[in-house]
Amino acid sequence: MSVRSPLASVAARLRTTNPYAVDAAVAALVLFAVSLQWLFPDEGDDPLTWRGWLLGAATAVPLVWRRAAPFATACAVSVATPTQALHHAPPPDLMYGGFVVLYTLAALARPWQRRLMLAGWLIGVAVTISHKEDAEPFEYAFQLLSIVCAYALGTLARTQRAYTAELEDRARRLERERAAGTARAMAQERSRIARDMHDILAHAVSLMVVQAEAGPVVVRSDPARAEAAFEAIATAGRDAMTQLRRILGVLKQEQPATEPQRLPQPGVDALSGLVRRVGESTGLRVELRVTGEPRPLPPDTEVAAYRIAQEALTNTVKHAYASSATVGLDWAEDEVTLTVTDDGRGASAPGEGGHGLIGIRERAAACGGGATAGGAPDGGFRVVVRLPVATGRRAALG
Repeated sequence: MSVRSPLASVAARLRTTNPYAVDAAVAALVLFAVSLQWLFPDEGDDPLTWRGWLLGAATAVPLVWRRAAPFATACAVSVATPTQALHHAPPPDLMYGGFVVLYTLAALARPWQRRLMLAGWLIGVAVTISHKEDAEPFEYAFQLLSIVCAYALGTLARTQRAYTAELEDRARRLERERAAGTARAMAQERSRIARDMHDILAHAVSLMVVQAEAGPVVVRSDPARAEAAFEAIATAGRDAMTQLRRILGVLKQEQPATEPQRLPQPGVDALSGLVRRVGESTGLRVELRVTGEPRPLPPDTEVAAYRIAQEALTNTVKHAYASSATVGLDWAEDEVTLTVTDDGRGASAPGEGGHGLIGIRERAAACGGGATAGGAPDGGFRVVVRLPVATGRRAALG
């Protein structure tokens, strides 16, 4: 645990204090400092006069408004300081008010105001000292160097304040960018979950509807077939529930220690099982053809390939009135081409595909690939999706 230094604590407290209260305290301190020489004069100095005290007060009182009106304050102090010196009232050994206004101008004023006032004070001090009796050369160097030091401290404060403001602004920008990135990630995750739920439910419900329609027809004439239909409905429902629990599990922030680890999402290797289940559940002749040498795919591309094939087969079952379908995987060096073709109604199917085809295109684009859908050359309907493999995906995504 870090311990703040006393100076840091004082600085932090001053930053939260009313500026006028702080500046009034600075003005009072300067007035006290310039009054010491008159209250305790050295031997041979001019005696204290009311006019001298008022001129000294004129170098201190304007400092109350040094931050509200820095240039006007500097002008007032710049007039009172040489007037006090030239009238031998007596002049102070140090220009306390001048140091404060030079520091304030360098920290807060506009560039032309800073430069004008610095040049005016350097010239004015040199001229004022030249009118002093028995002025020593070291007095010129001391007073002029003091002016430059006060101005340099103000410049340092301005630079530090600008640097701090830049850091704070950068931190705010980073926070906004982080919040925007989090919002985008959440939106993408919600979209992904929505697509998965759509694909799972649409596929399962389609299979269940097909079997439910066939069951009553054969329940008396072919009880074994009816029993198989009802078993297929139950299997499709259980599979859908399992996948839904797996997907919805990512929405939980915490899981009990006793809950088993979620199974991985299905990928390309599960396509053979998908083809088999669709064929057994619907009576559709479905064939899986693989050409080329399989290559590694990123995990999300694995899931996308499976879900795209699932959605394309679901559309075939729901809309195409097809008797057969083919799922093809063509492995190339940089990409894998997934093709789902059926011998159904062909070009009439896209209009009824609804959100399914949109989801297929979105999944392909999210993985850096692309998708096309339309009538097959020999009739029927065909969906063609190209997905980059691990080595080609970085180039596809840029």
